[in-house]
Amino acid sequence: MTRLLAALMLLLAALPLPAAMLPAAADTAVYFVSVFPGRNVYELEGHSALAVVLPDGRSAAFNYGVFDFDSPNFLWRFVKGETDYMAAAMPLDFFLRSYEAEGRRVEALRLDMTAEQKRRLLLNLNHDVHPAYRTYRYNYVLDNCATRPLAAVERSLGDTIRLAPAPFESNSMPGITFRNIMRHYHSNYPWYQFGIDLALGSGIDRSISRRMCAFAPAELARMLPLATVAGRPLADSLIVVTPFAPDAAVEAPTPWYATPLAAAIALFVLTVVITVRDIRRCRVSKLFDSSLFGIFGLAGLLLTFLIFVSVHEATSPNWLYAWLNPFCLVAAVLVWIKRAEKALVCYHFINFAVLIALAVAWPWLRQSANVAFIPLAAADLLRSGLYLYLYKRNCHPIK
Repeated sequence: MTRLLAALMLLLAALPLPAAMLPAAADTAVYFVSVFPGRNVYELEGHSALAVVLPDGRSAAFNYGVFDFDSPNFLWRFVKGETDYMAAAMPLDFFLRSYEAEGRRVEALRLDMTAEQKRRLLLNLNHDVHPAYRTYRYNYVLDNCATRPLAAVERSLGDTIRLAPAPFESNSMPGITFRNIMRHYHSNYPWYQFGIDLALGSGIDRSISRRMCAFAPAELARMLPLATVAGRPLADSLIVVTPFAPDAAVEAPTPWYATPLAAAIALFVLTVVITVRDIRRCRVSKLFDSSLFGIFGLAGLLLTFLIFVSVHEATSPNWLYAWLNPFCLVAAVLVWIKRAEKALVCYHFINFAVLIALAVAWPWLRQSANVAFIPLAAADLLRSGLYLYLYKRNCHPIK
């Protein structure tokens, strides 16, 4: 369904633009359209667009969130971070119906603009959707489907829009960061947030301005109605196009027992049980350690790719790399080689020291960790500590 919708949007983008009549008449209506969160992970922060309704009734939506699944090497480029999105114009009715069918709330804020400002906006929009200029390098937090239409309006106004306080500000939430806002909108999708917390480093934990909060379209939707330009209101009216609740299309919260934290605690408990058993029999459980450190090592390979190869925003520095790195695979392999016992113990000595140092230094590293990382790192520390304990007792851990 998503691929079909994207294909239809691309097809419509190639059709003659219905709102290309210039100059704009004084009674041309311009709307900032806010689509609230959907059920898919890439819809959780919502979506934004601009809509133009001409005096003769013709209308168009200008959408900066179109991408082509079938473009060459799309999947590889997406994983690498070379995410090219497009701006496209399409019939407004088609644009709105697609979200109404999904049960998503849509609000349209009518902008208070002069005829000259509207004329400039239409010129800017026609430029943005022109085939020669419509493709841009999408950036999740800095250049996306919300920041682009906002910037287009500002270029037309010739002034900066002063946004109203963000909901996070009004709730007196200290330390507004990209990650805090993501966690708010991803609260029902803990595995998705777990992946973000794993992949993205300290760059999304810096304090951000009110303007930067607008990277999330649903957040921008709450700041625009009371926004001002040169001391006057930006908008003169707000229309609720589809009267669903703001989170009507979002899936129900994940049950606690199916969250990353529950899985991590279960793994830690299992690690404790196996570690006690290994102490009693004076040797390690090879299969368990090979599996545990193998998983950590694979996560380390993923972080290696994200940090050193991809161009995704804020993948580096990621201090989790001190814990999750490809060297974990050394422990997964050497546990099966008896002659490598000393090398394996040496690895665990270094790993134990690094984990302790990371735990002590973490409050000063300015990177927010997912709570599920705590029992996982504790399991890692416990197993490395086991090797050191057994070796000190003159046991052969991998005999």
